Amino acid sequence: MITAIVNFKLPAGIDAKKAAELFKTSAPKYRGLKGLVRKYYLFDAETRIGGGVYLWKSRADADAVYTPQWKAYIAERYGAPPDIRYFDTPVVVDNETDKILAEAA
Repeated sequence: MITAIVNFKLPAGIDAKKAAELFKTSAPKYRGLKGLVRKYYLFDAETRIGGGVYLWKSRADADAVYTPQWKAYIAERYGAPPDIRYFDTPVVVDNETDKILAEAA
């Protein structure tokens, strides 16, 4: 699995409430998305940073979404292009299902 951390600078006029409203309107786009296990939206009022943490089944699944068009959409919607960092995610502890997911080495 792959974790992608996406961050972007937010305009000064976006507070926590406005960020949550924007995030809620984009959330349906990620339901049922091929290869996406989970997404968390992020907001930091102090640094004016927004973004998301995505858990993907594969890097190819992530790359299929993070296209130039998607990056342009993020830049237009939030006022700044996204920065994307990828991490291999070999083990996940899921307390909701009481499972530990581990990829074969």
